[in-house]
Amino acid sequence: MPEGDSPTVARRRIRLALREARERADLTQLQVAEEMEWSLSKVIRIENGDVSISPNDLRPLLAYLGIKDKPLIASMVADARIARKRQRQAWYQATEFRENLTDATRKLIEYEIEAAEMRSYSVYFVPGPLQTPEYAAALMTRYEDELSDSQRERRIAARQLRRDALLGRAAAGEVRILVMLDESVLRRTIGGPAAFTEQLRELRRLAAEQIITIRMVPFTLDAAVTNNAMFDLLTLGEGEVLYRETGLGDELNEDRDTTGKHRARFDKIWDEAADEAATLAFIDDQIGTLEKLQ
Repeated sequence: MPEGDSPTVARRRIRLALREARERADLTQLQVAEEMEWSLSKVIRIENGDVSISPNDLRPLLAYLGIKDKPLIASMVADARIARKRQRQAWYQATEFRENLTDATRKLIEYEIEAAEMRSYSVYFVPGPLQTPEYAAALMTRYEDELSDSQRERRIAARQLRRDALLGRAAAGEVRILVMLDESVLRRTIGGPAAFTEQLRELRRLAAEQIITIRMVPFTLDAAVTNNAMFDLLTLGEGEVLYRETGLGDELNEDRDTTGKHRARFDKIWDEAADEAATLAFIDDQIGTLEKLQ
């Protein structure tokens, strides 16, 4: 098994292997549930990573799925043991956050704690973990008709806790963060001139301290990364996870073809975008312009 295994990584590896094995065997989740005398929800929760599978449940399941390779079985059983190790309850599992964050968001946070690299792309706004509190609050006012005051407060608090964890790891050299923003993101004064100026200064600080690497996709570059307004692509010990957010909705996608296409497209446009020096010069110009308005 790879070094640095954690229950999160082990659980992800084993659930993906089980899902792929079931699909190769041309079996439905219902067929697996009936054969194993489990509830359908148990199979779904195992494949979604909501629960871990015990070694005792895993062995007969592997036999049913036709997996006979002894080294592979031993590796998967070892993963099952690691995945079931008890972890200290994380902040995002606390009741106040479970009730106000989507399942996709909570899994994203869990993966951010383990990611080795993160590629973030946005057309409309600064990515969540890089937002200042004032900028995040201004964004959340867009949903005052859909979300209660308590829900918005919890989501803002979650963004700041995500920020502390992710940027702390980046400062320690544990994760590499590549941020690619459309020029419109660096022009859109969300929260007003003062709040937006503070946000731009924060992006500049993070880049200057080499916590993030940032590039801008200028209006003059006739290219788009994807049809999606934003996404985060996280590289874990094995494989990648794609997170997409659209307004109040979000989703995680671990399909290799989908993540591979997003990675290739991101890297292609990254090479064509304005480099970091030009991007930071643009940010400095924006800060100077905004300061005159205050």
